Amino acid sequence: MNRIEAIQQYEAALKAGQKYYNDAIKRSMYPYPLVLDEILDERTIAGRTELGMVNIPSELIIGTKSAGRIAALAGNFMPILQENTEFGAKWISLCAAHLSDEGIRDPIQCYEYLGKFYIVEGNKRASVLKSFGATAIPGYVTRLIPEYSEDHDIQLYYEFMRFYSLAGVYGVTFRRSGHYLRLLAALGMGEDHVWTDRERKSFTAGFIHFREAFEKLSTEELKVTPAEALLAWLEVYPFSDIKDLTVADLSKKLETIWPDILALEKKPALEVISSPDEKEKGMLSRLLSFTNPDHVNAAFIYAYSPEISAWSRAHDHGREYLEQVLGNKVTATVYPAYDRNYDGAMEQAVADGAQVIFATTPPMIDACRRVAAAHKNVKVLNCALSRPYTGVRMYYSRIYECKFITGAIAGAMTENDLVGYISNYPIIGDPANINAFALGVRMTNPRAKVLLRWSCLPGDPIQELLEAGASVISNRDATNSTNTHWALEWGTYKLAKDRTMTPLAVPCWDWGRFYEKVVKSILNGSWSTLNGDRLVNYWWGLNSGVVSIQFSELLPPGVESLAKMLEGGIASGFVRPFRTKITDQNGVLRNDGTEDFSSAALIDMDWLCSNVEGRIPAFEELIPEARDTVRLIGLHREQITPEKENEQL
Repeated sequence: MNRIEAIQQYEAALKAGQKYYNDAIKRSMYPYPLVLDEILDERTIAGRTELGMVNIPSELIIGTKSAGRIAALAGNFMPILQENTEFGAKWISLCAAHLSDEGIRDPIQCYEYLGKFYIVEGNKRASVLKSFGATAIPGYVTRLIPEYSEDHDIQLYYEFMRFYSLAGVYGVTFRRSGHYLRLLAALGMGEDHVWTDRERKSFTAGFIHFREAFEKLSTEELKVTPAEALLAWLEVYPFSDIKDLTVADLSKKLETIWPDILALEKKPALEVISSPDEKEKGMLSRLLSFTNPDHVNAAFIYAYSPEISAWSRAHDHGREYLEQVLGNKVTATVYPAYDRNYDGAMEQAVADGAQVIFATTPPMIDACRRVAAAHKNVKVLNCALSRPYTGVRMYYSRIYECKFITGAIAGAMTENDLVGYISNYPIIGDPANINAFALGVRMTNPRAKVLLRWSCLPGDPIQELLEAGASVISNRDATNSTNTHWALEWGTYKLAKDRTMTPLAVPCWDWGRFYEKVVKSILNGSWSTLNGDRLVNYWWGLNSGVVSIQFSELLPPGVESLAKMLEGGIASGFVRPFRTKITDQNGVLRNDGTEDFSSAALIDMDWLCSNVEGRIPAFEELIPEARDTVRLIGLHREQITPEKENEQL
């Protein structure tokens, strides 16, 4: 009986092998298993390591060590010779043994090179097991280690070898450097943690289950690997969900983040909305306006109480303004998340009927992604200057426009050509603020230098600037347009050696204007015109009213007149702070003055102008309380060693 079944199995395998072979020929592809001896230059091998017995993922067995009998197999390791051949007879006998109590007991022998396996002995065993859909095949493995080089694939392989030395798992492949460390962190493991047998088995079972669901959805040819998709999953959902769901339910849940997975390969268009849409609605829009809501429930999520946090207080002023201007068209409810339970606060908001959620700090982004994936009908926005995700829009302001103007004021007011600038964090968009300020200084005082210091480093930056001779300093921005900030060391001011402050001007945020326009877009239906796969980032400036400058009464009239001219020029688009000749600190010409920078170039800017003395600090130099923010939206966050999450296995 076993032999009859073995013959039937051979016939099915033969059909699969011949189909693969014929398809490969039609596409002018190599139809047989790859031959390691033909693709490997032994001179590039730095060493060999015996890995012992390994459960080899069957899809990673792609070839043989030498040519031998490869003509008997197609590239998928299915037979292409008829059953009456010597190869066919041996294959059938081996298959019959596999179907019997005896089974296939002897492991195959392989070389592993760059994560792929090439059989030295056991071609037919691998073929039989593959024909039955075996996910893994036991084998003795010798790893061939290539010489280290600057080649991207070689560097990734060295990262994999480090990962394998800890996890002992094959089949986990990434295309970008640093992602193995990100996976370890996402699973709650330190970068030096050696996996236990239980952790290895738990991960392998879950990963195979996840890969099956991923491949079920991946009907088009994607370059995204299952491991990359898993990493995207772990940014939103826990690993435990994978093990608790059926493949069908897992695929359904995976669909909720599928746009983000597709974005790993096919980057959707980034829609930077630089100003509010003030256009009058067309006739069709007015005729269809009956489909738009006449009331919006808005939820505001705060990480800190407005009573103790100037940032939360600014957003709360915006919420109050929203209620004042829209009256009974909006209900704006605060959901405190002072315990950092952002998910709980957002889910409660959804349960209470929220139609739009404003998450007011960058660390809320992961919770935003989860609630957006689970509740497609809820509009979710996160206050941060960062690349948005599908389902979550980002919002911030072009504060660099104000910085250019305060820089011009500082250049005009300095008495010794030394201007201080205190920056908070080395995060996305911050170099644009520093450089805009420096360009403003240069416009009114070409001789002046901008002395850059950081509040996120140990020490007293104000005292350091005083000792360096700076008499004018640019410090923090005001989080609202009230007069209370003049009592604080905010904005741009002259500073005497006894630290007596003479205020000059301060950039101000007015979030109420933003909230008003966003809620109005929901009421009038213009929000929906931005639907689709585009990533939306609201980045509004002086022309929107979201940011402005308050001038001190102590500012000389002539300087104030110049500043107001610049303010009006930027708001109208006539003045472009970065449309000028710019050379960086290393003497590299960044702009010849004929063109402006794109929004993306400004957001991703990571260099400093030539009249700036100072540098962007490394992550390791930052004070501990600054590191979470920099990990999240730092300039070079991909290069920062990930911080491990809660244990997942």
